[in-house]
Amino acid sequence: MRTKQITDTILMVRPVAFRMNEETAVNNYFQKKLTDLDANAEAQKEFDRFVEKLRSVGVNVITVDDVIEDNTPDSIFPNNWVSFHETGKIALYPMFAENRRKERRLEYFAKLEEAGFEIKEVIDYTSAEEDDVFLEGTGSLILDRVNQKAYCALSPRADEDLMIEFCEDFEFTPVIFNAFQTVNGKRLPIYHTNVMMCVAEEFAVVCLDTIDDKKERKNLLKHLKEDGKEIIAISEAQMHEFAGNMLQVQGDKKYLVMSERARKSLNPDQVAKIEKHCEILSADLPTIEICGGGSARCMMAEVFLPKA
Repeated sequence: MRTKQITDTILMVRPVAFRMNEETAVNNYFQKKLTDLDANAEAQKEFDRFVEKLRSVGVNVITVDDVIEDNTPDSIFPNNWVSFHETGKIALYPMFAENRRKERRLEYFAKLEEAGFEIKEVIDYTSAEEDDVFLEGTGSLILDRVNQKAYCALSPRADEDLMIEFCEDFEFTPVIFNAFQTVNGKRLPIYHTNVMMCVAEEFAVVCLDTIDDKKERKNLLKHLKEDGKEIIAISEAQMHEFAGNMLQVQGDKKYLVMSERARKSLNPDQVAKIEKHCEILSADLPTIEICGGGSARCMMAEVFLPKA
């Protein structure tokens, strides 16, 4: 039985080449190009303010700097290429966009070891890229670590067979479904599960409207309810404001972390339901959200590794 759903330690990567990534825009429908703006400079400011905000409430944020030579526009979203586990294992994931594969910088792990964390084994799934098979970390996988379940919306970036292989290796039960958003009048797969769903200790925020198949929706709800999660439903319009892209963390108390845009999209009833369980901490991330097509949750790679 895993013991913790939330952690007090987060790994974050400070960007140096941030911009709208043309390679990910093909199936990330949240991205837009901003003109007349130094996107990287703005993203760095948003990043620094966000880190400061997390640290001010007692979250242990370990920051590393991206490397300019690699020209990695999405390095600010490390949760897609790595996950850290209480067993001392690390998973490395295959990435859809070729220019994101350079984000996997193993030298970052030395900083975790310097901070006193123990790494026992690295399980590497990246060879799947040779077969055009992808599974983008805790973007694709929403992990209920206590109940040992992994929720996954299938997409070009989340392969079913590889997801099941991960579940076998890390002892999770797979909960698989399809989730869609309306783009120009068509229902298209949502690129990452973590934009439509968040699982916290006592509750789950989920956009049920994206799961068109009634059986799949019912199965998802069954799993959440049997684990005692209060379900806080958000609309598809709220999902487009990144209201599904949230992460519960431990600081001086428990916080649900999200962007200011996501926070503003919530109605009073949803806020009240969340605040029954923990405080909301929001950060203003407009450039990162518009150009990167990701939000607060994507920026945080949770560290669950044991202390050495």
